[in-house]
Amino acid sequence: MIDDKDFSKQISGRKLTDVFKELEEARKNYENANLAEQKRQFNSSSENIGKIKKPFTYKKAISISSIVLFVLILVAVLVISFSNSILAKNSLASSDVITYDNSDLDIEINRHRLNINNIITANAALEVVKEQVVEERDIPFEIIREEVSYLPKGEEKTIQEGEVGKKNVTCVKTYENGEFTSENILNEEKTKDYLPQIVTIGTSEFLYKLQAHIGDTLYLKQDYSLTKEPNKESEELAKIEKYLDVKLLELPSEEWCKVSYDTIIGYIPSESLTSAKQTPSIVDKNRIKKILDKLDINMFLNTPSGFTKSDFQKIFKDIPQDKNEIFEDNAEVFYEVEQKYNINGIFLASLGIHESMWGTSEISQDKKNLFGYGAYDSTPYESSYEFETYEEGIDLVARVLTKYYLNPIGTKIYNNETALATYYNGPRLEDVNKRYASDEDWHEKVYSYMEYLYNRLM
Repeated sequence: MIDDKDFSKQISGRKLTDVFKELEEARKNYENANLAEQKRQFNSSSENIGKIKKPFTYKKAISISSIVLFVLILVAVLVISFSNSILAKNSLASSDVITYDNSDLDIEINRHRLNINNIITANAALEVVKEQVVEERDIPFEIIREEVSYLPKGEEKTIQEGEVGKKNVTCVKTYENGEFTSENILNEEKTKDYLPQIVTIGTSEFLYKLQAHIGDTLYLKQDYSLTKEPNKESEELAKIEKYLDVKLLELPSEEWCKVSYDTIIGYIPSESLTSAKQTPSIVDKNRIKKILDKLDINMFLNTPSGFTKSDFQKIFKDIPQDKNEIFEDNAEVFYEVEQKYNINGIFLASLGIHESMWGTSEISQDKKNLFGYGAYDSTPYESSYEFETYEEGIDLVARVLTKYYLNPIGTKIYNNETALATYYNGPRLEDVNKRYASDEDWHEKVYSYMEYLYNRLM
């Protein structure tokens, strides 16, 4: 039998969990030894069959019982001294407690015995580890939101990205059976400040309605004057016509916009402006308006008009004077020669209209020659060229004008050829008039048709 004092010395300075593990192992050894002894005694002699033998050795049983009893007393002392609350949870799961009132002391009596096996098993498996560490951790950045009038209402824009800060954290971490359960922070030392994220939020109803931003192109819904200051009484800087565009520079208020028109900077009322998103058709009208603004009797004819194929089709469609629909049927031809020979196709069509009286002349009807090309004043019909199609005649005259009338000598033209400039006096209508027609007013008559055709797009 183990002496109590010797046992106390053996367990002093050791972890409670280690003691519990050893006791649990002793209990299992005892049970295994008892079972083995019973089996040995049962099999030792056939003459003992039917007789019941006493299990194990009585002295050994008494010795083990003494150990168990001592452990029970020791656990009770440890529970009272160190871990009353933990033992209560593990061993007193469904205890009924009776309390007696005493003038000096409340006495609690546990009506159920402690289950030493449960206590040993539960605590033998529990391993608590604590460690002190120093870690670098992030400091979250702040998000600052600012309202601005230069963005559409409700639109957000990040003007500064946030960056996290850094800090060194000293803490004690607790692990139970290898799993992290808690930490106790001892000290924090900041090593880098965070950079706040700055987000702007728009408030402009005007920009929201137009779906526009500062720097965008806006268009005039009506003729208006650009002023020096944001008020109608201010000095006028320029007159801007309907459909023309300006660049939005600032939005000093919801009623006025600061804009640039060509190289002029001034103010214009917000109500007079629209955007491509609010009025999609305004973009095409702006394009055509700019082409029309270039229309002039002194414009260069060795430059394309800028009109699209659909523009040409629209210009020549359903013209009352084009009774035989010759020009409507050849609208695309005038567009194509403009692209091939770098000649203004509207000028070429106007020349054909003037010379053929809208395609009603005898030469144009019989010989498909809209220009009277090759005709002499003495024998115009007989000397004029005859073509298989109107397209053939249009293409030939375009090449002749490009090579001999509209470009200086040596200019690169179609098919890697260069201009001969045999009749060149300049690229304007009046310049062509000098060598092309004997009528001194020829250039003005042709230009009147050009004006008519150009303005059919508006």
